[in-house]
Amino acid sequence: MTICIFPGTFNPIHKAHVKMAEFALEHYGFEKIIFIPSYIPPHKDLDPELARHRLNMVKLATAGNPKFKVSDIEYKNKGKSYTLITVKEIIEEYNIQGKLNFIIGTDAFENINTWYKADELKQLVHFIVFPRGTVVSSKAGFDYEQAPMNYINISSTEIRKDLKNVTIKKVKDYIKENDLYLS
Repeated sequence: MTICIFPGTFNPIHKAHVKMAEFALEHYGFEKIIFIPSYIPPHKDLDPELARHRLNMVKLATAGNPKFKVSDIEYKNKGKSYTLITVKEIIEEYNIQGKLNFIIGTDAFENINTWYKADELKQLVHFIVFPRGTVVSSKAGFDYEQAPMNYINISSTEIRKDLKNVTIKKVKDYIKENDLYLS
């Protein structure tokens, strides 16, 4: 089975995340996209109490596509969510031969050299970099390609500031029901 992982904070998940995954299914022919919401992202200051909600929102947003799977691997591991550890566990769980496909935005990829054991990570992953308003500068030693998808100007930060911009109804309802992002 050809799989691709899509790790992220998803705070909250939005339409652009789903469109990227759908594009990856169609354009690259993956049989499954595995969304992996982080528990505590190492590069962000995020309330761990939100982890369960972010996981639930990803499940709601992806429920309509049988080729989408949501993994709670980082949620179950608790603590900081280091991509290298998750990648190694996914490779073992799915018996991946060769490099693991990995969806990432240009904004996150620009900082890839600062990630935990990035030199080891680059040996295990083929990155599919999606546009986030910037162009990827060359990353020596990393196996990557830029996805030929047009940029969708939606940001989780903007959604948290103004909930009327939430683009997935089930997610918007969940946010309201659980009084998230109100401060």
